Amino acid sequence: MRAVNLLPRQHVELKERSERPNTAALVAAVGGGAVLLALVAGFLLANRSVDRERQNLAAAKAVLAVTPAKTTSAQTTAYRAAMLSEREQRTLALASAIGKRVAWDRVLRRMALVLPDDVWLTNLTGNVPIDPAAAAVPTTTTTPSALPPTPTALTLQGYTYTQAGVARLLERLQVLPDLTNVQLQQSQITKLNNRNVFSFTIISDIRKGRGAS
Repeated sequence: MRAVNLLPRQHVELKERSERPNTAALVAAVGGGAVLLALVAGFLLANRSVDRERQNLAAAKAVLAVTPAKTTSAQTTAYRAAMLSEREQRTLALASAIGKRVAWDRVLRRMALVLPDDVWLTNLTGNVPIDPAAAAVPTTTTTPSALPPTPTALTLQGYTYTQAGVARLLERLQVLPDLTNVQLQQSQITKLNNRNVFSFTIISDIRKGRGAS
C-alpha cells in the first residue's frame, strides 16, 4: 500500500530548507580562521625579529664595554690647536686681501663710459695701491700742507682739442666711485698732425675695498 504524506506542503519545504547546510556561515567561519592564523603568524615573526635585534644590541654593548677608551695626548691636542689657529689666520688674511683688491676691469669699464667724445687717451698706467698701514715708513717731521697728497696709483695721458675738454674729463673722473684724489698734473698746447691740440696728464688714486663698489 503506497505511503501518503499528510503534512502540509509548506511545512515540508521549511523542514527541508532547515536541514540544508548554511553555506554563507561556513565560508565566514573559514575566512575568519584564515585571518586569525595570518595574525598569529605575523605576531610570531615580529616577536622573533625583536628578539634578534635585542640580541644584536646586547652583543654590541658587550663589545663596547671591552673596547679600551681612546685617549689623545697633550702633544696631539696642541698640534691640532696650532693647525686650527693657522688655518684661521690664513682665512682672515685671504678675506682681507679680497676686500682690498682692485677690480681693474670695472675701473676701465667705468672710465670708458664717462670718456668725452673729444678726448682720446694715448697712455694709461695703473699700479696696485699699497696699504699705508702695512708699509713700514719711518716717521719724519714735515710742514703741514692744505694740498692733498700726490696720487700714484693711476696715470692717464691723452689729447683733446680745448682746455674745456680737459676740465670736462676731470669732472667726470671725479664722480667715479673707483677713483679718489683726481688731479691734473699738466696740460699744454702742442701740435698734432698740423693742428693745435692740448696734451694732458691726469693722476689719481684707486679706492680699495667696499668704497669702490
